[in-house]
Amino acid sequence: MIEIEVNNKIIEANKGEFLLSTLKRNGMHVPTLCHMKDLFPTGSCRMCVVEMEGMDNLVPACSYPVNEWMRIKTHSPRVVSARKMLVELLLSNHPDDCLYCIRNGNCELQKLAEELNVHERRFFGNRAKGKIDNSSPSVVHNPEKCILCGRCVRYCDEILQVSAIDFIGRGNSATIGTEFNHGLNLSTCIDCGQCIMVCPTGALHEKTSQNKIRQVIHDKTKHVVGFFDSGVAVSLAEEFGFKPGKNIEQLITTALRIIGFDKVYDSGFAGDLMINEMAHEWLTRIKNNKNLPLIATHCPSWVKYAERNYPELKEHFTAINPPQEIMGSIIKNYYAHKAGLNKENIYVVSLTTCTARKEERLRKNYTEHGISYVDTVMTTRELADFIKLHGIDLNQIEEELTDLPFGMSSTVGKMVASPGGLSEGIARTAFYKANNRELRPPRITKLRNNKARKEYRFRKNGHEYLMLAVHGLAEAKNVIKEMKQGHIYPDFIEILTCKEGCLNGGGQPLRMPEDYINYRRKAVYNIDNQGAIKTAHKNPEIEELYSKYLEAPGSEKSVKLLYNPELTDKK
Repeated sequence: MIEIEVNNKIIEANKGEFLLSTLKRNGMHVPTLCHMKDLFPTGSCRMCVVEMEGMDNLVPACSYPVNEWMRIKTHSPRVVSARKMLVELLLSNHPDDCLYCIRNGNCELQKLAEELNVHERRFFGNRAKGKIDNSSPSVVHNPEKCILCGRCVRYCDEILQVSAIDFIGRGNSATIGTEFNHGLNLSTCIDCGQCIMVCPTGALHEKTSQNKIRQVIHDKTKHVVGFFDSGVAVSLAEEFGFKPGKNIEQLITTALRIIGFDKVYDSGFAGDLMINEMAHEWLTRIKNNKNLPLIATHCPSWVKYAERNYPELKEHFTAINPPQEIMGSIIKNYYAHKAGLNKENIYVVSLTTCTARKEERLRKNYTEHGISYVDTVMTTRELADFIKLHGIDLNQIEEELTDLPFGMSSTVGKMVASPGGLSEGIARTAFYKANNRELRPPRITKLRNNKARKEYRFRKNGHEYLMLAVHGLAEAKNVIKEMKQGHIYPDFIEILTCKEGCLNGGGQPLRMPEDYINYRRKAVYNIDNQGAIKTAHKNPEIEELYSKYLEAPGSEKSVKLLYNPELTDKK
């Protein structure tokens, strides 16, 4: 440790670390637009410049290493003037439509302009021009609002390793776009929405269907059914000033009923169905020693990526549909029959943390006679806006339970949102089916750590079985590589594209502190700690559904309603 002087105060720093990290650790805020945690700094935006004694020029804090006895001013008149000039130059060719922008009130450029007292336009540049790319079912790209910070490019390339977007052109003609400047729908984009999460302006945002939902709710010929997952339940509170990680699923239920939804369900029920079916499928493959490892495909971004890059793995994919489509199928078949409704008149809304679910619902495998299982998808952010639009104060409404029969869920059905949650749920149910007794204790600590790769090994009949739970595409690629090289022999692989899984999905609240994800994770596992039903096969509503309708996991009816027809021959 060494000592440096910052704003006339002596602070400790690690020699060689970047100055910005030191300042942040000591509670000193320095603005930046291009910096991204855990990635090597580029210093391209220059917003983080500071004044250093003995240096003629201002230096970027994000890329300047600490040395002994530096004397630094982070907000001297010269520094503030430079930052203000940078913001004014960025605004010189930026659209003046803040009142109508989707990021109004949650825009980093707008916030910087406010902090630096930029209240007039002193510079007039040629407005950035570009056609809005609306081709993707999930993500909208508006190049006119892009400030070329490069965050989206770096995240897509260095963290996801997808490289769907990049810089195009040079100098004043530089833009960000896809290969050959085609639409996102023709690129390698996997619809994960993480580019939206890192974008500081409104250049990237999700494609919304709020207007359509409002129309349908007021259409008396439509029976509107909504369901939400646990990731939404433990993160929506952040948008309304509640304690981070607070589970507000009962408030969400009340709000949706006030808005006009006819039925509100918990998609943890679908998680339970998926776990029961996948445990049966996995045990069948183990028995037949066929197509192992079983690779879960409940993450739509991973599916899209794997289809392009690992087509040879298709025989290892589970045949079970993801929870969203399981829920939609059950609603439009079993529920429609039971309620005496025509499935064409049922409008199903999925409320989820994931932008890629918008693309998932359009796949032909998730339709029946031209009718989609799910009619529209709304992210956590959209749901927050939708509730606010209807003037609902979550602090003033009573809590209500979700509707039955699909409102009851085991704790593992809700844990699917967290990396390792699906693996833990399947381990509990597979153990029961194989041994006719419950796994004790049910909690599997090795599947709950923060590692990018989680491993759980157990022995049965002299054979050791390996389950892997992976979050982040970079680690998923490592696992596939090691498996192909024969370095590991897993029996089950759970893969989630986003780091921290669905709890950090592309549809989650923006600009929240990093530790909020930890609160969400703790909230999901608290559900398991406190819940009474800890296994998917012990959910009484699931048991009743099988006895009255589906018969058993892997039955002909289950395969028809819950399985991907392209993969059923791989079981």
